[in-house]
Amino acid sequence: MDKHPDAAAVNEILGYFVRNPQAADNLEGIARWRLLNELITRQVDQTQRALLWLVAKGYLRERSAAGTGAIYSLNPDRADEACEFLAASKADGMGPEA
Repeated sequence: MDKHPDAAAVNEILGYFVRNPQAADNLEGIARWRLLNELITRQVDQTQRALLWLVAKGYLRERSAAGTGAIYSLNPDRADEACEFLAASKADGMGPEA
């Protein structure tokens, strides 16, 4: 094997087996859970950015709750504007502007 493996992949895989010493899987299975983990991480990052944008624009409210972190809900004062935003976004195929 001439090529050096990706250090992040090595650490991720080894870390998984160290945390789960009874685990056993084949190449495809390991690749699947690594891909799933990557997709979840990416979706969490995208969701966080979207939530922060929606709160900054006033469409959502954020409140703190002990033990659960931030809780998000629709800002009733901006509900009509939120509907208009969604309709406009759907009509022109555009997403939120920075």
